[in-house]
Amino acid sequence: MSAQTRHGEWDPTQPFQELPPLPPRQDVETVTVLRKTIAARAALAAMDQAAQRLPNPEILLSTLTVLEAQASSEIENVVTTTDELFRHLEAQEGASPDVKEALRYRTGLFAGLRFVQNRGLITRTTAEEICTQLSGREVSLRRTPGTVIANPRTGQAVYTPPTGYETLDRKMAEWETYVNSPQLHDPLVRMSLAHYQFEAIHPFDDGNGRTGRILNILQTINDGVLSSPVLYLSRYIIAHKNDYYRLLRRVTSDGDFISWVEYMLEAVRATAESTLELIDRLQDIERELKEAASSALPGGGNLALVETLMLQPYTRITTVEHRCSVSRPTARKWLTALASAGILRRLDVGRNVLYLNDRYLRVLAEA
Repeated sequence: MSAQTRHGEWDPTQPFQELPPLPPRQDVETVTVLRKTIAARAALAAMDQAAQRLPNPEILLSTLTVLEAQASSEIENVVTTTDELFRHLEAQEGASPDVKEALRYRTGLFAGLRFVQNRGLITRTTAEEICTQLSGREVSLRRTPGTVIANPRTGQAVYTPPTGYETLDRKMAEWETYVNSPQLHDPLVRMSLAHYQFEAIHPFDDGNGRTGRILNILQTINDGVLSSPVLYLSRYIIAHKNDYYRLLRRVTSDGDFISWVEYMLEAVRATAESTLELIDRLQDIERELKEAASSALPGGGNLALVETLMLQPYTRITTVEHRCSVSRPTARKWLTALASAGILRRLDVGRNVLYLNDRYLRVLAEA
């Protein structure tokens, strides 16, 4: 027996072997969807242009990939804080297993980005490489039967994905064809539908949610909608988590693609607008740091120091030493002077000494 989707007969306890390939038979680019697409594309373009105008785009990339790692992992109940992640970003000594797992999200994101940049396509191999980095072990299509997605509180099955290696292999090939067919739908509509399809196939034993959210970012880059992976969608999904899962299931149970696409387009629009606000706040912090460094340091310090302090709210002496090409005593003297002036806060963590920018961390916590 297998799941059905006609006449309300879909059974979440049975494998969804009849998961149809994309595109859907119905027209998903309705007037409302197109309006939301235009709004999302405009917000995304404004955010992307602002990010490219930054003197050092690496600052935004470093910040947002950590925020996305924290939020995307939280959706899967891997709970950390941005504070913990930034503290262990350069050295994972003493980090909890959850922190290490969340930080692997960044590794998976950048591994997937390299694949896309080198090949110009998003493929099953891309997804396998991302999931491999997330899991810390070699990952390929699942071969174990009996995979069921259940309500974590009741244990009741809410969805049973397709089963059987040959079936998964065929459905991933269909997914790959759609993902790389730009003529079929607007890129954001196609990203939304491809995300549903990937999660419905559920190709791996674990890590499907985080892999799928990384693929969303990579798809916007591959389609030329975004220049770098600074789309922080997981924040919106956490805030509207019940709708995320409810609307995913409604596509399967009722064929309601349109409500799902509208949800994803709103997620893109809202995320892009909030990221634009974050860019403005980061620029304010950078200006204040330049002024403070100019007053507190002999000769005003240097620009590389400010950029180093902006890469993350926690800074180590060795980081300043290497990135600013100065001696260790000079790096220590600079950070000590900024701490004495109240610009940074010294934090002793075991044998390590960190210098914390409290305002920067507050801005990230609010984001």
